Amino acid sequence: MNPLKKKPRTRNQSPVVEKPEWLRVKLRFPTDTDPVLDVRKNLTETRLNTVCESASCPNLNNCWSRKTATYMLAGDICTRRCSYCDVASGKPFALDLEEPVRVAESVSILGLRYVVITAVNRDDLQDGGAMHFHKTVNEIKKRSPECRIELLIPDLKAKRDSLDLIYSSKPDIINHNIETVRSLFREVAPAKNYEISLQVLKDISEHGFVTKSGIILGLGETLAEVKECIGDLRDNGVSMLTIGQYMQPTPTHHPVKNFVLPDVFEELKKFSYSLGYKHVESGALVRSSYHADEQADFLNRA
Repeated sequence: MNPLKKKPRTRNQSPVVEKPEWLRVKLRFPTDTDPVLDVRKNLTETRLNTVCESASCPNLNNCWSRKTATYMLAGDICTRRCSYCDVASGKPFALDLEEPVRVAESVSILGLRYVVITAVNRDDLQDGGAMHFHKTVNEIKKRSPECRIELLIPDLKAKRDSLDLIYSSKPDIINHNIETVRSLFREVAPAKNYEISLQVLKDISEHGFVTKSGIILGLGETLAEVKECIGDLRDNGVSMLTIGQYMQPTPTHHPVKNFVLPDVFEELKKFSYSLGYKHVESGALVRSSYHADEQADFLNRA
């Protein structure tokens, strides 16, 4: 990443709140034969980005030890600037047209049975990067036909042509994260729109795809607002849901307003299932791609 392209954050700094003991991730140091090193070596050699690293995911070692990773397409600079996200924002580079092939080769070399493909927002592109997703899925299918593919897409401004490009690649799951409740969108994700996200999710579902979304807690929402959001997602066709705890990456990011207790995550999980969700992951360390490889089992049962 070219640091000159990154726009510095100018919001007032707020101290990073110390995590409670039950939320701390136990450090895990890889051995010489650890699969984590294989994944890191492969990603370095193929010059690929992962959201695992770019978004400072706390589950990186856990996932990489199982040889799973979430590939992030279209560079590592996002055209939007959400206050909770640790991905750099600014002016992106031109698309790397060979990236879809390199991703597919990486998936094949690592022998992945389930892969998540996401991307930064590319509002500078007419299609928002939809063709780049399409090409990547096709290249993976050529080399690893047994591999399940989940796409975690931006809202693509709900453009019909862009969404149709995504659908024509025929992934197994299409995910678009709502991230937060309606009342906080303007504050934490000013370039996004709650209703547009719901519109995209409804469209995905109406086109016959397994539809997934995710929420992060601790940004200042109320429990009632979270339940309303969970209901909105279900009403718009979402059948798979992830609910996790927001962790402030740096003092210049949106502050953590509270750490949600485990019993609240469990309550939200039960509430979600009562609305008809087919698969729910709810817990402090849950992220959108949390144990995504295991969700292939859900597909087999669906």
